[in-house]
Amino acid sequence: MPWQNLIERSERLPAHPDLAEGYATLQQRLGPVTPFELAVAGARLMATPGLAFLVGYQAALRALWPSAPQGLGALCATEQRSLRPADLHTRLDDLRLSGRKDFVTAGDAAEWLLIAARSEAPGQTPRLSLAVVYPGEPGVHLETLPAMPLMPDISHGRVRLEGALCELLAGDGWDAYVKPFRTLEDLYVLSAMTAWLYGVGQECDWPQALQLRLLALLAGCAEVSRHNPSSAAGHVLLGGLFAQFQGLEGELNAALAAGPTPWREMWTRDKAVMDMAAGARAKRLAKALGSTAK
Repeated sequence: MPWQNLIERSERLPAHPDLAEGYATLQQRLGPVTPFELAVAGARLMATPGLAFLVGYQAALRALWPSAPQGLGALCATEQRSLRPADLHTRLDDLRLSGRKDFVTAGDAAEWLLIAARSEAPGQTPRLSLAVVYPGEPGVHLETLPAMPLMPDISHGRVRLEGALCELLAGDGWDAYVKPFRTLEDLYVLSAMTAWLYGVGQECDWPQALQLRLLALLAGCAEVSRHNPSSAAGHVLLGGLFAQFQGLEGELNAALAAGPTPWREMWTRDKAVMDMAAGARAKRLAKALGSTAK
């Protein structure tokens, strides 16, 4: 990570009404970057917490699938709020997908979709494969859903698949993709939101001690990004990073309250995104702590 690029003040990119075009502009601004650099340097340039989240999410996708296409993508796994393979109904049959996924991050702006689908033979234990499809291709139907109160500037939708031809990714869909992505998303979204806050702190001249603590948190994120997302040690370290972030809440609230109203209002509206996967993180951390204590 070229830290000097973050420490030096940079002019933010204006929010673009088209998420795909806005992300393309960011890619042109950054040039070739690693997923961690995308999350940190990219989110630092974003105009809103929602856009910073989207950059962190894209970074996590690229950490999961290094050969991902350039544009906005989404991992589509959840069906009726469940990720358990046995609860999923989307099926892969001879490189064709049929089914429905409830949530597509970036909605109608997504240019490629990773689809988790059941692929076991009848009567066998549920097994997932991961395949990629492209909106606009035959059998791929995206529906944009109404904006949510949380991060209303990031669209979301659902996808319906009707015999859609797909490309299959190598490896088990659960162990190689869906399960580790939950950890990668936590890490890269934390990195992105911390970088966004650091940028606000620079612009608003927050107390130096708070800015330095945000930088230290990012340094910890950089270290965890080098760990296998399935490792117990990585989960313990990630738990420590979230504890560190939560410990800054009082200082962040005070700094935001003393500064321009728009920053405070945006963060107050969107900060709950950091708690959305708290339950799953707690379970992973407890399991990791148990395994490392042996």
